[in-house]
Amino acid sequence: MGQEVQRKQQQKKRPPKRVVNGLVLLNKPVGLTSNSALQKVIRLFNAKKGGHTGALDPFATGLLPICLGEATKISGLLLDSDKRYTATLKLGEQSDTGDTEGEIINTKPIPELSEELINSTLEKFIGDIEQVPPMYSALKHQGKPLYWYARQGIEIDRPARPIKILKLQLISFDEQQIVFDVHCTKGTYVRTLGEDIAKSLGTLGHLTGLHRIQTGSLHGDDMLSLEEIEQQLDSCLKPLDIALQHLQCFDLTAEEADLIRHGGKLQYPQPETALVRFYLDNQFIAVGEWQTEKQLLKPKRVFNLDEETK
Repeated sequence: MGQEVQRKQQQKKRPPKRVVNGLVLLNKPVGLTSNSALQKVIRLFNAKKGGHTGALDPFATGLLPICLGEATKISGLLLDSDKRYTATLKLGEQSDTGDTEGEIINTKPIPELSEELINSTLEKFIGDIEQVPPMYSALKHQGKPLYWYARQGIEIDRPARPIKILKLQLISFDEQQIVFDVHCTKGTYVRTLGEDIAKSLGTLGHLTGLHRIQTGSLHGDDMLSLEEIEQQLDSCLKPLDIALQHLQCFDLTAEEADLIRHGGKLQYPQPETALVRFYLDNQFIAVGEWQTEKQLLKPKRVFNLDEETK
């Protein structure tokens, strides 16, 4: 009974959760899961609601957009975005996870490397390719993630999935590793890409570093460490539409905005992008989508930003 009273007293001491709407561009540190990073940011802001977009493995670092409040409504849109990374591939050693989190399970000599050899190898992977997802991934099989089976020593057949490598460029190399820049579509496992590059070079490999520098139109130039976020707090919040600048925008009348806010549809010409941004008096109010069968614009995500961040 005493512990219950103490718990309730502690809850009373905590300030009420705040309404916080916006994006925080976190530079996720190595060794931290994406969910742990999210919880740390939520606690810093004492925010009511938050979510992240596009998890990074614990060994990976870099851009992890944190969506707070109404920004969580666009998290799914960011998940579909292209990503860009700087990856470090150690050659000659294969790990069971494809990165530094696992155990080395095989080794193989490394051929003599040259810039010409590496570039010609990288060119093979540019464009539309198919990739077999790794066993150490969160993809589900019969309701359980693949990594659960991998930890039991069980191998599950995984069909290859289509992905697209938009850019793959050598940054540097030495006798034992190469560093490359990759810009890819969603669903790409850079760990697997690294392993496949190593195999194409005639050896084995695993990633020892992975740093995300871009998610959609969000760039790593603006990302902050947890310490910097704690110092800046509300001043480092980005507006919701900063992640959607690639979408065509429409300025609505008050009547049109009211219609969209209540689930109505607009008779507009077909937009240049499948999704669009709606504004009223320069305030971002919704994301709309083109309905091909009816030739109308309808709301996809409507935002309630009337309540100020406080």
